[in-house]
Amino acid sequence: MATFQTLPGFREFYPEDFARRNHLFQLWRRTANTFGFAEYDAPVLEPLELYKTKSGDEIEGQLFSFTDKGGREVALRPEMTPTVCRLVGARANALKRPIKWFSIGEFYRYERMQKGRGRCFFQFNADIFGEPGPEAEIELIALLVQCFSAFGLTESDFYVRLSDRNLWFYYLEALGLDDVRIRAVLGAIDKYEKMGDDAFKDYTAQFGPIDPALKAKLLHFLGLKSLAALEETLAPLGGDKLQSRLLDWRKLLAGLQAMGLERFVEVDLGVVRGLAYYTGFVFEAFDRKGELRALAGGGRYDDLIGKLGSPSLPAVGFAIGDMTFALLLEQRGLMPNVVQAPEIYCVIGGESERKAAFGDLQALRAAGYRVDYPMKELAFGKQFKAAAETGAKLALIYGSEELAKGVVKIRDLTDRSEREIPRSEVLQTVRDLLGGG
Repeated sequence: MATFQTLPGFREFYPEDFARRNHLFQLWRRTANTFGFAEYDAPVLEPLELYKTKSGDEIEGQLFSFTDKGGREVALRPEMTPTVCRLVGARANALKRPIKWFSIGEFYRYERMQKGRGRCFFQFNADIFGEPGPEAEIELIALLVQCFSAFGLTESDFYVRLSDRNLWFYYLEALGLDDVRIRAVLGAIDKYEKMGDDAFKDYTAQFGPIDPALKAKLLHFLGLKSLAALEETLAPLGGDKLQSRLLDWRKLLAGLQAMGLERFVEVDLGVVRGLAYYTGFVFEAFDRKGELRALAGGGRYDDLIGKLGSPSLPAVGFAIGDMTFALLLEQRGLMPNVVQAPEIYCVIGGESERKAAFGDLQALRAAGYRVDYPMKELAFGKQFKAAAETGAKLALIYGSEELAKGVVKIRDLTDRSEREIPRSEVLQTVRDLLGGG
């Protein structure tokens, strides 16, 4: 008989794994809510053309795509950005701006598997639409930092590298490069950290050997690590574009500093993000120890909604992947052992006691408490052992003596103290002890 296994790159979540996954989602969701973001969702299956329009025909090789039974070319979504642009574009005129949305969803990419990357994964996505200035980046970088800090991570665990494709464009324009050469240079800069001088191979194949003076200027600009250094380098070049862009840098960094977040953010012009649709500030979050791939990434993409057929609308967003983020938490000892324990365990004698217990436990469940009980008759000793193993906080004991007196014995399983209470007071007593309900 055949034994079936999970497809390569896909994951199953047993209850303990699912509980840890939910821990991530709950803190991300709570954080986004505190920032005033509204949650949305969308289909996991989209027209293939949506991704080709955004990224070009070559994207199809990275997708789970197929022809459906209606003859439509479709794909499992590899990311959320094209979808959220479609949703916002369809109702842009009716939505109050700025539009602040987030989602937590599953995505699929037919790619080579590696540590922290599978073929299916979850992402937290957050985007702001309708705000053209750096105020949107301030809000999103603050949200990104808090999405990490909520788990107990500090500036010694992660940092955000901040760069700017616009600043690169304006700088390279000031050096005399045309649009085609600028894009080729940015492609090299995107690879330089991993490949060194080999990153310029595509540029030299297209335009011949790179001028040593130009290369020196590129590597100098690439190495700038502060706003002061940027200003000093760009001052001799003048130009309204560069000076206006530096004003945006000042506003962005001043806003983050006022929030007390400057310790998390580093100027790093080596980040240009290979995705060509980014149009301004770009940023990525990294592990301070450098042991993991990028933890999160995003930036401004003002032209994408218009490219997808809706009226143009400024936009900026980021995504956090669950796999690498969970690895970071595990490495730092911050992934809790999430136990979905009942709060209350009912210890039950015979059949008549069971009927009495059922009425109480159903009322407790209706009030929102997690209650468990033995489905079959067991000796009291085994039931108390089971109650302790589940991690329950309270045991409600229904024996023949308690039933005859119209009471329930309640035991605190942490200190083993006991007392009897009238059955009519079970719900109120539990509320007093555990709260909620």
